[in-house]
Amino acid sequence: MHQPEYRDLQTGTFKLPWTYLHVIKDYVDMAAHLEAVPDAKAVVNFAPILLEQIEDYAKQINAYLSDRISITDPLLDALVSPALQVDLEERMKLVKECLRANRERQIDRYPAYKKLAIMADWLDQNFEFLYYVNSQFIDDILVWYHLAWMGETVKLTDNRVKHLIEKGSGFTLHDRIEILEIIGEQISNVLLRYKNLAKRGQIELSVTPYAHPIMPLLLALNATQEAMPDAPMPELKSYPGGEERVKWHLEKGVQTFKRFFGFKPQGCWPSEGSISELCLKILDDFGFTWTASGGCVLHNSLNLQENSVSDGIHHPFKLKQNKLACFFRDDGLSDLIGFQYSKWHADDAVSDFIKHLEIIASNEPSDSVVSIIMDGENAWEYYPENGYYFLSALYTRLAAHPAIELTTFSECLKDKVGIKTINRLVAGSWVYGTFSTWIGDADKNRGWDMLGDAKSAFDTAIAEKRLSEKQIQEAELQLAVCEGSDWFWWFGDYNPGEAVSNFEKQYRMNLANLYRLLGQEPPGYLALSFTQGFGTPDMGGAMRPGVQA
Repeated sequence: MHQPEYRDLQTGTFKLPWTYLHVIKDYVDMAAHLEAVPDAKAVVNFAPILLEQIEDYAKQINAYLSDRISITDPLLDALVSPALQVDLEERMKLVKECLRANRERQIDRYPAYKKLAIMADWLDQNFEFLYYVNSQFIDDILVWYHLAWMGETVKLTDNRVKHLIEKGSGFTLHDRIEILEIIGEQISNVLLRYKNLAKRGQIELSVTPYAHPIMPLLLALNATQEAMPDAPMPELKSYPGGEERVKWHLEKGVQTFKRFFGFKPQGCWPSEGSISELCLKILDDFGFTWTASGGCVLHNSLNLQENSVSDGIHHPFKLKQNKLACFFRDDGLSDLIGFQYSKWHADDAVSDFIKHLEIIASNEPSDSVVSIIMDGENAWEYYPENGYYFLSALYTRLAAHPAIELTTFSECLKDKVGIKTINRLVAGSWVYGTFSTWIGDADKNRGWDMLGDAKSAFDTAIAEKRLSEKQIQEAELQLAVCEGSDWFWWFGDYNPGEAVSNFEKQYRMNLANLYRLLGQEPPGYLALSFTQGFGTPDMGGAMRPGVQA
């Protein structure tokens, strides 16, 4: 479960709504599927800055419902606003935001919402008529947007949601506040549900470095060229103080995790499964017992002459000088769930998945571990009913299968599953086994150069002792957000224009905020857009397969 920091840390305003939308749609559904099948097991990973944002939303919604204190998320604020936005451009912006959902699975599923969406599309092409649009249209499309993003398990069990879906139109302020109450309940309870699943041993909870940085790149930018020898590189030769920053993210991440869940996790999912030899050593020294990455990283490593592993890849591995076990994703099976099974009938998809596992079981040793590693949020909007029937059947049938055992990584190690040793590792991530999603083209490299400039300014301010202890802490947090992986993910013209624009604006805002915290005027280039998108990638670009086509 991962969302980047969507807040402007200087104002507290949420710039994008994806954290709360994925909570009410995906994180609550995933908890419900596990609760419904007590014999199912899984590892669930939370990025620490996601945990903090969930907490912030819960506090803000509760404060609004109890004391009518304004919410700093513009979309939620609009949901409960008693007055129609006067400015026509702002009104159209709000309408378009209520279309940011999967057309086939979320919008067209509901005739009333589909009708509103058709009207919204027409208004986008006939802006001058927006003046004549009344508040009821805005109210209804806001309600339908949030109903469409509601988790399937909530739609099936909450009578208030059922009633609103049946009502279909003419929603009142009372209806809109009721939706906010439902959202608040889901957000306030979701982490407790996972904590309870962990307490009864059904799931293992693991952690990511605090603000989701690509650790190997902070440690050594030239780790890029281990898997991509000819990749163009930034002007920045190395990230200043990278190892210190990696350790900061790990320490801050574990502190945050312990505050929410009450214990130190055994495992670390490194952001985007990104690992290198130095990264594994640091995770080992930090006391983690396991980590995980993509299957292509293992394949790239096993192709090295120094490594001679012949019998099967479905095992944890470790570098010869480390104790840390590294599990590697079965990219083929994981990508079937992420990119193919959404087009299948749920029962057929689960049968096919189990057949693959049975073939592996018949050809590999009995202690083989098949690691299925997935985003907790991005695949399900492409499935009918948010993947409800697929996930229900998947957990039920796997839990009941006589030859397949659902487990967790720590349980594998406790059961003394065999760990194979390799001598060398090729640095990479779970996307193609490379770092190409975050570095190696002109726009991504420009982002690294901008980050390097800001880090040098940070180091200078610290060295010159210009900041108070409080200012240092604020600047460190702001720097951490700038170091997050998601900004670089979206840079590049192969991504959709709106997503590129949203994320590069927020990246420039984050860097500018850092300079201001350091007492400096931000460089002029931060006022200028440096990357635009024109692409139409699969799944909107939010997911990428493990193996490049």
